[in-house]
Amino acid sequence: MEIETASSSDKDPGATAVITHRVCAEKQAAYEVWLEEIGPRCRAYPGFLDWHIIRPIPGLTSTYTVVIRFDHKSNLQAWMESADRERLIAKAQPLLLDGDDFFISSGLDFWFTPGGAKAQLPTRWKQFLATWSVIYPLVLIIPLLVLPLLRWLGVPDSRWLDILVTTGVIVFLMVYAIMPNYTRLIRRWLFD
Repeated sequence: MEIETASSSDKDPGATAVITHRVCAEKQAAYEVWLEEIGPRCRAYPGFLDWHIIRPIPGLTSTYTVVIRFDHKSNLQAWMESADRERLIAKAQPLLLDGDDFFISSGLDFWFTPGGAKAQLPTRWKQFLATWSVIYPLVLIIPLLVLPLLRWLGVPDSRWLDILVTTGVIVFLMVYAIMPNYTRLIRRWLFD
């Protein structure tokens, strides 16, 4: 499979893979051990830049997201198609609720990618409206909740700190709680 990056220009050859695994609740400890095995293998491949793991929120999600960056598309492709990775993914299959799902993308497209990464993305104007319809109420409501909490905790009144914390809460809610569920709810409209 040819991996496409957001930029086809050789001037910006870096590539990022976003891999999602839904792990059986009772097998998360085994998956953590598996991560310790696959991580060093990935890092040993030419062009590896970094690796980030976003772990599930206990009681809310079962999804691990692994973000891997390489210096060039061909190096990322070499890792993604390697016999090492294929063998390790086969080893992890009994731990997963679904298969190995990955995609290469940029911007906010990952919010709009349905369960399978091979699915087509909705048009940009629908992505814009869906994102705006969530951000607008959050920008109105979250400061009303967060700022009194900060003052109650004794954090001094600072515009920069208030904005930092408020936007952090909004982005956290967007990425982990709202957009994954919201896009499922409006899927029919998004992909019409």
